[in-house]
Amino acid sequence: MAAPAPGAGKATHNDASHKRKKGPGALATAYLVIYNVVMTAGWLVIAVGLVRAYLAKGSHHGLYYSIEKPLKFFQTGALLEILHCAVGIVPSSVVLTGFQVMSRVFLTWAVTHSVREVQNEDSVLLFVVAWTVTEIIRYSFYTFSLLNHLPYLIRWARYTLFIVLYPMGVTGELLTIYAALPYVQKTGLYSVTLPNKYNFSFDYYTFLILTMVSYIPLFPQLYFHMMRQRKKVLGPAEDYSKVE
Repeated sequence: MAAPAPGAGKATHNDASHKRKKGPGALATAYLVIYNVVMTAGWLVIAVGLVRAYLAKGSHHGLYYSIEKPLKFFQTGALLEILHCAVGIVPSSVVLTGFQVMSRVFLTWAVTHSVREVQNEDSVLLFVVAWTVTEIIRYSFYTFSLLNHLPYLIRWARYTLFIVLYPMGVTGELLTIYAALPYVQKTGLYSVTLPNKYNFSFDYYTFLILTMVSYIPLFPQLYFHMMRQRKKVLGPAEDYSKVE
């Protein structure tokens, strides 16, 4: 389910890293800095790839193919965030982090990769752009937080741009899943029908519909969670004189 993901205001990993009194040990901190620097660089590569492809083509159509490989690699690399929470070097919920990361991995592989007919849809570019901007900001935020030198501008961007990026990403995700439905129904992709020796059936088409429905309760919860975090971190009125 890609509700955080589905898109752009993801409240995962070490959101509270700048607040915690006791951080990870020196070795864990060094590892996390390297991980976040690599992930920031990876998403910057995706951003540059999108811009270069757009300038070369003069159109937004087909841009997904220009960044398909790095997108799959770095989005899948986010699975390590679940491990970080599980072993305790990042003080975030394993369940929440797992849900949000897996939702994006699901959309990347089980929808966009598996149903190639949707890769030219404008909705794919919509969530890819939202993810890209979000992750560049998010991983930069984590990196500077771990180094105890977080510029106010990055903190402000982390807790402000999601207001637009999150709905943008969710919209792209939902439209992409919707576009995949006819192809999934026609081909029976990932579906298991009876009879079979395991006496088990699974309808991937129905599963995708349920996934879309799940956005109804999940999106508002995650969105307003980030709104509460924004108020807590930035306060009722931003002081732009704090920009470092």
